[in-house]
Formats: sequence, structure tokens, C-alpha cells
Amino acid sequence: MLTTIIYRSHLCETVPVKALEEMVAAANIKNGESDVTGILLFNGTHFFQLLEGPEESVFRIYADICKDPRHYNLVELLCDYAPSRRFGKAGMELFDLRTYEREEVLQQVLDKGTTKYQLTYNDRALQFFRTFVEATEKANYYEIPAGDTWDFIPDEDDLPSGPLAVDETADCGFAFQPIVDPFAREVVSFEALIRTHTGDSPQAYFKAFTGNDIYQADLDSKKVAFAMAGKLGLKEQALSVNLLPMTLVNVPGAVGFLLNEIEANGLVPEQIVVEFTESEVISRFDEFKDAVRQLKSAGISVAIDHFGAGFAGLLLLAQFQPDRIKINRDLVADVHRSGPRQAIIQAIIKCCISLEILVCAVGVEKAEEWMWLESAGISQFQGHLFASPRFGGIPAVAWPEKKAGL
Repeated sequence: MLTTIIYRSHLCETVPVKALEEMVAAANIKNGESDVTGILLFNGTHFFQLLEGPEESVFRIYADICKDPRHYNLVELLCDYAPSRRFGKAGMELFDLRTYEREEVLQQVLDKGTTKYQLTYNDRALQFFRTFVEATEKANYYEIPAGDTWDFIPDEDDLPSGPLAVDETADCGFAFQPIVDPFAREVVSFEALIRTHTGDSPQAYFKAFTGNDIYQADLDSKKVAFAMAGKLGLKEQALSVNLLPMTLVNVPGAVGFLLNEIEANGLVPEQIVVEFTESEVISRFDEFKDAVRQLKSAGISVAIDHFGAGFAGLLLLAQFQPDRIKINRDLVADVHRSGPRQAIIQAIIKCCISLEILVCAVGVEKAEEWMWLESAGISQFQGHLFASPRFGGIPAVAWPEKKAGL
């Protein structure tokens, strides 16, 4: 199967530019033996390369490229398939943009094409070439350092202490995980994540219920969440709880129940954030919006959790204005290496800035993910990189510390 991969990267400062010719010569031999075409553009700082050929060969060569220490901040822009080759000659060819005019480079690339009509009029690969040559996206090339630049050290003054707040009589429990602003070294809020009474997953808890009983159980569990938060001393800290959107619609008096339980446990509505997931279709949207208005009128903030992973997406964002969104882990994962994920997240950030909606990234597990997201404009994070959920208690936060000498 004919496969195309396009990536960009940064040349390491320790690698002399004159070494490019040797690199290209070696790649030319390797690519030729594997029936792979390589078109490499270089602007003095950044590489841009297209690889095209049999799927197995392209993936094998690309895997080796990813491991090459002579460049960094490698971002995959395209991985696609085609019925015929764009370029006919296997091997590697370098275009040094410092020695060509922009249009001259593009024309030379076109001249290498096997089907000029396809390359000229309707080809994504060519559009990537044009964007790189014209440097229209350079503002988004975040030069993040290597992940091992940072240590993540639990705050000794913030280590968990005291008994766990577990109610043995309840049919569910909660694990608490902080949402943090790493550079400000601030815990923005805590999220109460539902578990079984023994600490098993949310799926294990909800599988015991069917039909509308799921929504009643979802609502009733918040009584336990607020009680545990009160016992843990979170009476002056923002607290997030998850709620299925249709719980507000299918359970009569749901908003009143939440307000009563908040007050009963010494909390106030203004510190509560109700997070709605996109995991189900909201079938009675007018009723849902009315319930959201009631929550906001009482002082409760609302958020869309796992944004980008569910049924509603941008439509849900357009139809009611949340106070914040939490970008889904599937978009966050390896974002520093994925051009499509970067473009989507940048679009989300731009949209939310225009609407004055806070953005949080969840599921952050790697330092490189955090650094790229921070560079893109996100300041609030949740994930194992900083703190794992602690069942019945508050975990210590591992704040980033830059290593000495770096």
C-alpha cells in the first residue's frame, strides 16, 4: 500500500549545517534500497520532509528518523495513502531554501512530480510544502526542551496526611485529583472521580444499573462526593463533580438536590463546578439548557469534560456557554509529536479565548505534552504527571523543577 508521511523538526544547534550533505547522501542510499522517495526542505533551522513508498518501508524509515538525535521537536503533519506516486524517483533530494526563491522551490518540487495535474491542483502534500516554504505557520513551531529537562517532585509540605474519608455504608466512593497551574504552583481545584465503594472504576460502579436508574445513581453519588469533600477540608477550595447531561433531564428536582447537598456539607455553590461529559446524546436540549441556567443562577459553574471525544463537540459549545472546557486525553496524548492534534487544540484555544472560556488539559502524562500545551497557551492541567487520583484522600502534587545547569 502506497503511504505518505510528512513531518517537520528542528536541527540541533550542535549539528553543523555542512553535515546535511552527508546525511542526505546516506538517506538517498537507504531510501533507494527501500523504494522510498524522500523530499527534504531545510530553511536553516527547520526540516520538512515527505516520505513516500510502500507502507512497511516508509514506517520503518520514519521510525529510524524519529530516533535520530540530530534533530528534535519532530511533529508528524500527515500520514496518508494514495493510489499512485506523487514522485517517481526513489531516494532522497534536498532543497535548501536559503539558496532558492520561494516560488522557485515550489516549481522545482512540482517538476519532480509524476502527475503534475494532481500536484498542482488538488494535493494536500503540496499545500504542506507551500505552507512551509512561505513560513506561514512558523509562529506555531514551539521549541520545547527535552522531557528530561524537568524533575517532578512531590511537595513535602503537601504530602497527604490524616485518615481517608471513606464511608463504608455508601455504595460508592470517590478519588480526588487536583487541577493545577504548574508555573504558579497553585492547585486550581480538585475533581471528585467516582469509584465503587472499594475503589474500582466508574464503569464497575455503573454496570450495576440500567435505564433511568443510572441517572438516579449518578445524582445520588454526589451526596457522597460532597460529604467526602467536607471531611477532607475542602470547604474553601473549588471542587469539580461529573454529571451525565441527561441526569438533569431525567431526574426530577436534580438541581434542588445538588443545592441541598452542597449546603448540608458546609460547601457553597460558588465553589462547585459541574462537569458534563459528551458521552451521550442530549435528547431534550431545551430542558437541559433550563437546568444549566438554574445551576448558573445558583452560583454553580459548568464545564464540558472530555471535550472533543463525544457526540456534541462544537455544537454543544455553541448551544450553551460553559465556564470552562477540559480537552480530552485522546487529543492531549503525544500532542508534541502530532500536527493534527496541535492544529485542533490551537483551534479550540482560539475559540475559547474569543468566548472567554477557560481551557484545561486532562490526562497529561508526559513532560513534553505539558510543555507544548503550556506554550500553546494552556495554564491549567490535570494528569498523572502532576498527581494521580487518591481514593478517599488528597494526593501530593509533583511540581516541575528545572534541573540544575539546564
